[in-house]
Amino acid sequence: MKNILVTGGAGFIGSNYINFILNEREDDRIINLDKLTYAGNLENLKDSENKPNYIFEKGDITNSEFVNYVFRKYEIKYVINFAAESHVDRSILGSEIFFRTNVIGTNVLLEAARRYTVEKFLQVSTDEVYGSLGPTGLFTESTPVAPNSPYSSSKTSADLMALSFYHTFGLPVVITRCSNNYGPLQFPEKLIPLMIINCLNNKKLPVYGDGLNVRDWIYVIDHNKAIDLVFEKGRVGEVYNIGASQEMKNIDIVKLILKHLGKGEELIEYVKDRPGHDRRYAIDSSKIQNELGWKPSFRFEEAIGKTIDWYLDNKNWWQRIISGEYQKYYETLYGNRI
Repeated sequence: MKNILVTGGAGFIGSNYINFILNEREDDRIINLDKLTYAGNLENLKDSENKPNYIFEKGDITNSEFVNYVFRKYEIKYVINFAAESHVDRSILGSEIFFRTNVIGTNVLLEAARRYTVEKFLQVSTDEVYGSLGPTGLFTESTPVAPNSPYSSSKTSADLMALSFYHTFGLPVVITRCSNNYGPLQFPEKLIPLMIINCLNNKKLPVYGDGLNVRDWIYVIDHNKAIDLVFEKGRVGEVYNIGASQEMKNIDIVKLILKHLGKGEELIEYVKDRPGHDRRYAIDSSKIQNELGWKPSFRFEEAIGKTIDWYLDNKNWWQRIISGEYQKYYETLYGNRI
């Protein structure tokens, strides 16, 4: 049985990954280490919490004493690091926590992994480390990193540090860089759940700038399958891009959600653009497809419908989230309208 430390496993992608893995097989033991910040929610793990091969530890990855305790207690030999502050807008409002968690936290994990002779360390990263594309072209693994936000620069720093531990110490590191995820359990500050929930509440749908920023979208289940494949078979010291080649303009996604829910476009409200807003991301995932045989299973039109239906069926989940402190953050972010 593999003892796998999954950090940030109460967040959107991490919880989906844990539920997916524990549903697929019983020969792995997952130790979920999560600080339970605003985006961490143990409700996301109801499908897994009673399984004998699942363990939760509340803690901060920047706390080296606690991290080392977890490595010793569970004899950790495998690490998948999802833990991160991940929202660009929040990094613009305040960047320090992003560097503390994403850079220092990753360093603490890498040092512990080196100390306890970990056999695989998977760093989950983002295509945002590559910066912004023009109207054409794709990000490949050889595209130079050129981050433009405090968030993406913190993730770039973590990636480079992870690779340095491979080159300097021989730590078996592998990195995945994924395009924009969507699906069940996503915190409602992100574009798709924000628009779904506002639409259901007949609130205005705030769209940055002209709404023509382009992102390459992937359903979270496809991302999970890719991560698992890289974890099992990916070559150490390598970077693997993960994308579904499904580029969409933000405004087109908003209109699609409105149409699916039978609402009119008068709910759209254009707001002041995000500072330094990257114009376009697009992933070339041919490396993972050719080397490891991965391919996305879900088309956007199908999976966005499944996602909208999930939010319709799980109103209690998101209604608890959007009360209180989240409302204060929402007003800070979107109160300055065009």
